[in-house]
Amino acid sequence: MLFIDLLSQGLIQGSIYALIAVGLTLVYGLLRILHVAHAGLFTLGGYFGVLITNQLGSFTLALVVSMVSVGLIGMVIYRLCYQPILDKPPFVALIASIGLFIAMEEIFRIVFGPFGLSFDNPPLQENVAVFAMNFKAAEILMFFGAVILLGGLAIIAGKSRFGTAWKATVTDPEMAESFGIDTIKVRYVNFFIGSALAAAAGVMVALLNNLVEPTMGSVPSYKALAIIVLGGLGDVRGTLIAALALGVIEAFGTIYLGQYLDRDAIAFAFLILVLMVRPQGLFGKAA
Repeated sequence: MLFIDLLSQGLIQGSIYALIAVGLTLVYGLLRILHVAHAGLFTLGGYFGVLITNQLGSFTLALVVSMVSVGLIGMVIYRLCYQPILDKPPFVALIASIGLFIAMEEIFRIVFGPFGLSFDNPPLQENVAVFAMNFKAAEILMFFGAVILLGGLAIIAGKSRFGTAWKATVTDPEMAESFGIDTIKVRYVNFFIGSALAAAAGVMVALLNNLVEPTMGSVPSYKALAIIVLGGLGDVRGTLIAALALGVIEAFGTIYLGQYLDRDAIAFAFLILVLMVRPQGLFGKAA
């Protein structure tokens, strides 16, 4: 029973990692940019979720508004921060993204205060029994919400015109443009979707912890980078599997390795171990 409980907790945590990391993978796959500021959007989503729920009393509305608002802000970040430097070496965009993330944390501290915000009346805190195991309703929402959002993304990527355009733009942008694909529009939509997923993750984490604070995105940003490396840079399928695997490893590690390593250290120990064996990641192609 302990095994099943740890597995379920790992999958719940891994589903949140997946929401964050998939957006990061979408950006890297399209532009070859490590979008560190993505974690700032995750935090912003959490703030919007708490503030809107407290003001209007509707968590569902807060989730939707947060995803749409942060998605639009992600598009603005692409236009103002990344588009002007796409012709520069990749490290220029990385430095810009790190600087933007630090600036976002400071803005959150100034605007929302340094001590964090909580829900006035946290929703979905009741316990739900599932096969003799107890979960918070918020945990169930986290898992199935992530499944629905990522499943919808998979359908869009595999069955829609945008999915075809995205794949063509990733493979050969110049050839895609010659066939009439608006690569600029593809990039904007890409940033919108990735940012909206990060916002959803931020709202759900804020709900589970009943807290959102300016530095909430720091550790998830490192883990998301680790996950996209583990999954093979730019590989969405690999990112999903790596995120779930990391969540499960953390859950088991806290029980069996907790006296030696804390939860976050376990994640990076696993990353180092994998990269020693497969430098290209679990699903990346060898050079």
